This record gives sequence, structure tokens and C-alpha cells, in this order.
Amino acid sequence: MNRSYLVAFGLLLFSFLLIGKLFHIQFSEGERYKELASKRTLKKDIIEPSRGNIFADDGSIIATSMARYEIRWDATVPSSALYQKHKKSLTAGLAEVLETEESRIANQLNRAVTEKSRYALIARDLTYSEQKRIKALPLFNLPSYRGGLIVEHTMVRAHPLGKMAERTVGRVFKEKHGGYRRVGMEGAFSQYLEGETGQRLKQKIAGGQWKPINDENEKEPTEGFDVHTTINVNIQDIAHTALLAQLEKFKAEHGTVVVMETQTGKIKAIANLGRTKVGTYYETLNYAVGEAHEPGSTFKLMAMVAALEDKVVDENTMIATGKGELTFFKRFKVRDSKKGGYGTISAAKVFEVSSNTGMVKIIHDNYGNNPEKFVNRLYNMGINKPLGLPISGEGIPKIAHPDDKDQWDRLDLPWMAYGYGVAITPLQTLAFYNAIANNGEMVKPRFIEKIDSYGEKPDQSFGKITLNPSICSQATIDKVKKMMFNVVDKKWGTAHNIKDDVLAMAGKTGTCQLDYNQKGKEIQYTATFVGYFPAEEPKYSCIVVIHRPDKQLGYYGSTVAAPVFKKIAKKIHNNLPKTINIHPDQIKNLSSKAVNVVSSDAVIPNLKGLTPMEAISVLEPMGLKVVIKGKGKVKKQSIKAGMRYRNNQTIVLELS
Repeated sequence: MNRSYLVAFGLLLFSFLLIGKLFHIQFSEGERYKELASKRTLKKDIIEPSRGNIFADDGSIIATSMARYEIRWDATVPSSALYQKHKKSLTAGLAEVLETEESRIANQLNRAVTEKSRYALIARDLTYSEQKRIKALPLFNLPSYRGGLIVEHTMVRAHPLGKMAERTVGRVFKEKHGGYRRVGMEGAFSQYLEGETGQRLKQKIAGGQWKPINDENEKEPTEGFDVHTTINVNIQDIAHTALLAQLEKFKAEHGTVVVMETQTGKIKAIANLGRTKVGTYYETLNYAVGEAHEPGSTFKLMAMVAALEDKVVDENTMIATGKGELTFFKRFKVRDSKKGGYGTISAAKVFEVSSNTGMVKIIHDNYGNNPEKFVNRLYNMGINKPLGLPISGEGIPKIAHPDDKDQWDRLDLPWMAYGYGVAITPLQTLAFYNAIANNGEMVKPRFIEKIDSYGEKPDQSFGKITLNPSICSQATIDKVKKMMFNVVDKKWGTAHNIKDDVLAMAGKTGTCQLDYNQKGKEIQYTATFVGYFPAEEPKYSCIVVIHRPDKQLGYYGSTVAAPVFKKIAKKIHNNLPKTINIHPDQIKNLSSKAVNVVSSDAVIPNLKGLTPMEAISVLEPMGLKVVIKGKGKVKKQSIKAGMRYRNNQTIVLELS
């Protein structure tokens, strides 16, 4: 009995200890265990918000967020009778929406019922209208606690323009380590586009899957702001198409085109195309923003502006280029593309024919004993500074200074004169040329017009930013403007091949050697043309850079890059509104000669001797676009008298 009492006492003691432990867990540690259980079976799922839209300058959508839906089913929720009642009509409806066989859908539903699946996949990547049709089907139109329907949605980014400006518009990539990689405008303005996340409570079920508890979200996501860009869809299409055609024609490695509005710095188009292994082209890198390279002869404008501004030469200074070859320090040779050279020519013509020897003599002869003066002038114009673009990855300009003994040697000065030994991105080059077109004011390239959402605007301005109010004197600007016009207009100009009778253009060609200092490597080239149009009153500036064209097909800037510039400029100019300034007295004194000009419906009359207003009164009723050049009376017309014309054709009238 004593042993029995001892055992009974032990059991009683154990019972008290067990009850005590239960009370301790329930009342002392209960909240901790509840929280632990909740964490293991419940979670707040983050719902990504709809990113704001990205618009072109005319309101066209460049990038937008689209909802995609996933339909799942908890087959344990509806009763067997309810399922059998609606099975046939549900199967038929799903097959119709998903465009598949009824037998496949029936097997899918039956398998979910047999396996008592609580999270069976029905369909994914559905549009809003598709998921709405599925929610209206029998059984699935019941509340989730009766029908078992589970609808989840995600947001995907769509680009209506396709591959055009893809790299500039950009993307946000989720990387393996969990972070994000942000590219282009999507990345630069992600803080505005991304909005605020929402939350949805989910419960863990069999198989480690998570099922939403409620039909509604605990916190709805907030949509991001919309970004309105400066990109023009039509100009972007023109630039993209023209660049692609030239890359394919010359089998080039890659290329870029940028079109910028002269006075405001608004980027109207930016195309970056690289060749794939199979020979096709697509937007892989933003070469315009990120690729700093030796510019070659397009850098001669910077050198010429420095020389004119320092008054070491003027446009009429005669430069002896000799036979087109110079030798420095017994090992460094400078050659002109023209065999035999250009002889003795003016400084202006050195620029217009793109004489390497002439440009080197101008810079080396006048700055050889004081290279700091030349480089300081370049620095004062801001060429050595990045533009400070919002898009990440801008290339850093490289222009060595004589004070930096580790970077500078005595060959740097002659190299710089014609664009070697320096590095600058296409957009940085364009910004300088645009400053010349803009009478000295260097403006920051702009990609954004405004940011808003339903009338609300963030506290940030995206207006015009002036980087340098005057890069040089107006006298220097006038001189180099004339030189750039002559590059296209004069027969000896390196871009005379793109001269147009209607549209006056100005600019500079560039042909830069690549791999010239690497033994065993074949020399390749970069072809460039940068300039502005119309030459008289610049509206747009544009740069075209094409890397590593097939040398057998051509590699000069005039042959490879300049025709792209002309094609873009012509198509843009044809869409510009034409404005003609006519003095009111010309209207009052309208001659009767205009009324007496005889012409048929499709034949151009003789307009010589008429005033501008007289000529316009004849031509505009005929459906012609009139461009006036000069002052006085008509002395020349681009379409000769008696020639037939087509509706909307442009006729240029030159006045005496």
C-alpha cells in the first residue's frame, strides 16, 4: 500500500505540474505562442502598386502598367452537390474563355476535387476582361466561401512603342539578391512612378501554398505619378528608322541618334541600336548617354572656338598645311584624308575641309608653349564636365590637363586639336553644338516635361536649365556658324553631299580611327555628323554616330553618318509649320500682276519679279507650301515655270 500511495502521490504531483505548465503557457506565454503560430500560418502579402504611366509630348503612352490575373480554386469549399450542379456549364464557360478543349478543363477540375486541392491553378496571365468573364461563370460567381474562387493579380509593364527608345524609357529589374536595378527614365524617376504598396492577408495551407483569407485587400495600393517626357513619337520613329536602315546598309556594330530642341534642350528623339550575333539590331545600351569615346573631327569645333576666342587666329588667317602631313617628335604623324594636302588655306577652310594638319598647326603653333591656356579655355566652356543627367550611367568626359603630369605628355596638345586623346559622349558633343546654334547658351538636355497624377504635382521643377549662359562671344559664334554652314553648302565642304535646295543645314563631319594603338588589330572607324537645322534659325540640333561600319562599304562621316542626319532633318522640317514674315505695306500695295499670272491646275507659273505677297497669293490657292528666302522680289524659284507639281509640294522662292 505504501508503494501504491507513493505512485498515486507521484501521479497527483505530475498532474499538478502539468496543469501548472498549461496555465503558465496559456496566461504567461500565450501571446508569444499565438504570435509564433500566426507568423507560421498567416502573412501580410505585399501588393505592388500600379506604376505611373510614361507619356510622349503629345500624350501618347510610352510605358504603362497593365494588370494580369491568376485564377485559382479551392476545391474543398463547394459541396459535392453544388459542384455537380454547375460542373457542365462551368467547364463549357472556362473552355470558351480560355479557348481550349472542354475535356481538358473537366479533367483539371475533377483532379482538383479528387486531390482536395485548396489552391488549384485554373489559368494565369489573364486580362481584366478575361478574369471578369470567369468570375461571372456558374459556381465561380458565388462568394469565395461558397464557390472557392481565388483571384490574384499582378502588374506588368507594357511598352506600346515596342523597341523604339526602349533603353531610354528603361525598366526596373529585380535582381537575384533581392535588390532592384533601375535603367533609363523608369529608374531615374522611379520614386514618382512606383506609388505605395498595398497589403493582403494570406493563410498557409497544405503543400506550403498561401491562400488569400478575404476577398478584399487589407490595404489598397496607391498608383504612382505619371511622367510626361519630351520625346516626340513621330520624330522618334523617324530617327529610329533612319538609323536602323543605315546600320543595316553598312553592317555597323552599333549607333546612336539624338534630336534636341535648340532653345529648350528638350530631347525629341533618342535611338540606340546595337547588332546581335545574328545580325539584327535592338536597343541594348544607351550609347548616347553612357559611351564616352574619342570624337575625332567633331572636336575641331571646340578647338576652333578656343582659337578664335583667344584671338590667336581669325577666320581669314592663312594656314600652311603643306602636303597634308606633319611629323612631331620623329614618331607622331598627322595626315589629311586628301593625298597631297590642301596647300595654304584660310583657317575657316581648314575647318570646312576638315584638315587635320591645318587644325594641328593652328593649335600647336599658338599654344605649344602654353598648353594650359588652350585646355583652360576648353574647361571654361564646360566641355570637361558631365551634363548631370537624371538618367544613370552618364559617361565622364576625359580631357587631360597639363597640370596633371601623370596624364599629360607633349603629344596631347596636337592630338586634342583634331579629337584624339580625349573622350566625350555623343550627348555631351551635341550639347556643345546646340549651344552654338543657340547663340552661346548651353542648355541641359531635358527628358521630362512634367510629373503629375490626377492634377496633383510633386514639388519639383523640370523646366529649362542653363548650364552656361555664354560659352563664347557672339563674334566667335557668328564665325563658326558660317563655317558649319559652308561644310554643307560649299563644294569643298566635307558634307556637301547632303546639301539640299530647300532646307539649309549646318554641321561638322567626323571620322575617327579605332584600335589604332593596338598591335595586331585592324583599324576600324567611327563615323559622325553633328549639326543643326534650319541653318538660318535653328529649331533642332542632331547628332548621328555610327561605330565600326564595314570598311568595304564606307566609313567616312560624310558617307555613313551625314545622310542619316539629312533624312531626319528633311522629314522633321517637312512637318514644321511654315511662318513667313511679310510687312503690312506689302499687303496694301498688292500688285494686280498676281491676279494676271496665268497657270493651269498643275503647272507652275513664272513668278520672277513678284513681291512675296503677290507670289503667295498665287501659290497657296494651288495647294503649294511656300518658303521665302531673303528680301525684295522673286529672282529664283525652286520649281521652274511650266513644270507640273503635286498637292502640298514645297516651293522655295529666293528674293533679290
